[in-house]
Amino acid sequence: MIKKIAICVLYLSVLFGQFSIAEEKFLSLKKSKVNVRYGPSFDSEIKYIYKKINLPIKQIDQKENFRRIVDLKNNSGWIHVSQVKKSNSIIILEDKILYKKPSNFSKPIAKLEKGRLLVLKKCENIWCNVKTDNYSGWVKTENIWGSIK
Repeated sequence: MIKKIAICVLYLSVLFGQFSIAEEKFLSLKKSKVNVRYGPSFDSEIKYIYKKINLPIKQIDQKENFRRIVDLKNNSGWIHVSQVKKSNSIIILEDKILYKKPSNFSKPIAKLEKGRLLVLKKCENIWCNVKTDNYSGWVKTENIWGSIK
């Protein structure tokens, strides 16, 4: 009987929003100017402004139409859901070689420096086909910030 009551209380709490259940997931910024706020409301002050489209960020919480996010440098704040999209980018955490094909034996195209933003085209096993500035090619998926899913 007590078990049934506890389940009902939990169900009603979730139903009426007392608990915030948000899965952690990577997203990308939809626009080249995005306000990050102190709280989940347009009434909250702006904490800082991102000025990089496709920047990968991690959602760590949600409240109504706002998402609490954290970035690579551990900055956090709240962004309106209209400013984010499904993850489509990564940041490399070490220097990497961009290859023509998904193989270490393929022709190298460019050396990419740590911190470079790469837009994902598709991923296969441990390789992703990416685009950055004027370059397009394949990089290994180790030591990255963001999601390749």
